[in-house]
Amino acid sequence: MFDLTTLAVVAAAYLIGSLSFAVIVSRVMGLSDPRSYGSKNPGATNVLRSGSKKAAIATLLLDGAKGWLPVWLVAHWGSAWGLGDGTVAAVGMAAFLGHLFPVFFRFQGGKGVATAAGVLLGFEPLLGLATLGSWLFVALVLRYSSLAAVVAALFAPGFYVLVSGESWSWYGSPSVALAVAVMSLLLLWRHRGNISRLIAGQESKIGSKK
Repeated sequence: MFDLTTLAVVAAAYLIGSLSFAVIVSRVMGLSDPRSYGSKNPGATNVLRSGSKKAAIATLLLDGAKGWLPVWLVAHWGSAWGLGDGTVAAVGMAAFLGHLFPVFFRFQGGKGVATAAGVLLGFEPLLGLATLGSWLFVALVLRYSSLAAVVAALFAPGFYVLVSGESWSWYGSPSVALAVAVMSLLLLWRHRGNISRLIAGQESKIGSKK
């Protein structure tokens, strides 16, 4: 059963995840709302369609940071409050769900790629780096952000199994493994439209204008 401390940190992680930086950064930099053009997705790839690389990079980093920070804080300081792996996993899921369904933006959020990457980095840097590496390889070679996200989502659970073996520097947690699997499934679900367009040959490449 969750105690009040656990509920508080999970709720805080959800609220942090609910900060849609694609919208916030665009407003601060005087750009159009990313929900009004392109894919209408409040994420870094769509912000790039505004023509502002600075806004896209800021969105990417901030969306990643809001997934990483709550997980890192609980993983490093939570033991003093009796918070274990289950809470670490729950905090990561909460931040991710906050991005997908942000309370501050009528529960209409992004697809969660950058935030999921931040959460994975918080769980274990090797896991996050391996997943980011698979995303980056596909994105650079084929220029499809959505395809890169799909590949990374498919690979993430496998990477978790690999880096939790005895030959690595840490050991796996069933709670974290479940969180990784659920995030991967949600990422695939959020990209179902992109998958259909990829199959039809109608998906936009990275950097295409609005």
